[in-house]
Amino acid sequence: MSNPFEITIGFLFGLFIGSFLNVCIYRIPENKSIVMPASNCPGCHTPIRFFDNIPVLSYVWLLGRCRSCHAPISIRYPVVELLTGVFAGLCVLKFGFTLAAAIYFAFIASLLVITFIDIDHRIIPDVISLPAIPVFFGATFFLPGIGPVESIAGILIGGGSLFLVAWAYYLFTGKEGMGGGDIKLLAMIGAVVGWQGVILAIFAASITGTVVGGILMLASGKNLKLAIPFGPFLAVGAVISVFYGPELIRWYIYGVRPF
Repeated sequence: MSNPFEITIGFLFGLFIGSFLNVCIYRIPENKSIVMPASNCPGCHTPIRFFDNIPVLSYVWLLGRCRSCHAPISIRYPVVELLTGVFAGLCVLKFGFTLAAAIYFAFIASLLVITFIDIDHRIIPDVISLPAIPVFFGATFFLPGIGPVESIAGILIGGGSLFLVAWAYYLFTGKEGMGGGDIKLLAMIGAVVGWQGVILAIFAASITGTVVGGILMLASGKNLKLAIPFGPFLAVGAVISVFYGPELIRWYIYGVRPF
């Protein structure tokens, strides 16, 4: 069990990683370098000074506006930073100050970038998901409970199951109902959580997607076919699998209390 100091260190580390994730979310869809140039205001393009780039605190201090041109800064920036910090702290809490915690945090950080890009642009960049599949497969040699065989099965079942769904949908409707990005994303998820975890992730994604989709349709007041990206829901399912997968699977199979 991690102590409060270790969890706090993880949280603070996550905040600064979250600042970098914001750069990735903004630049990757634009095919821009995530390293150069330094961060600048999207409005006036003035480089952001280091003391104005402190996660969350700088946003609060500047009242959500650029110091130079006073253009509003999206609330998403501190939200992403806080989410990343919280998940980093939770990884340390769950897995200790270990290599496994670092691997799972890197996985969740990748999911955060994918989620916000998919929400904005309806794409899941191959530059993230494709390299991540072999990288996280290699990482399973250092993860407890998920070995290489489980990882390969997760990749095949994850990517293969969505491929079959997409193929069947196209066969019966003549339309593409699911993008190739979702297929690659689920293969990436399977590489980390294994075949049982990827099934749980799909199940959780389906439930959350149905609930959120229903709420949005009710809120719109119209019976519309809403174009809702599925990637963020797969990411939610993957996070559930990381933190609660073994307990939920054991509860489902053996009827044992999950927590």
